[in-house]
Amino acid sequence: MKKLFFALILIALITPVFAQNNSGNQDRIYYINVPVERIFPTSSGYVIQYRSSSSVLATIGIPVEWFTDAGGSAEMVRLPAASDWPTMSVFYRNGEFSHVRLYVHRVKGHRTWGTIPQGTDVSRFFTDKESFKIEH
Repeated sequence: MKKLFFALILIALITPVFAQNNSGNQDRIYYINVPVERIFPTSSGYVIQYRSSSSVLATIGIPVEWFTDAGGSAEMVRLPAASDWPTMSVFYRNGEFSHVRLYVHRVKGHRTWGTIPQGTDVSRFFTDKESFKIEH
């Protein structure tokens, strides 16, 4: 009985050492976070105005299809009422675009939510639906 107990403890101590993945093929994940000035919902998706690192106002479109799938390329997180500055985080895996996450104000009547006049052509913001390149 003592030998069995000793063997179980020895196995419990050694098992975590072999459970680690030391293959060296680990994904390198990083993100860029930028402050969002305005969010414009359209039928094609969301047009986002944000501040780049040089404080220049830049605009990009996020297609609505990216928000539909569970494993989609975009996610929208609604902030609590006390938070009033939305941000956009763009995630990269091994140098390639992975997904984008918008942190927005919960109430669409907030000043960061905008409207685009009907009939305005916003197709130029949705030309490339495979990648996502921001100015930073």
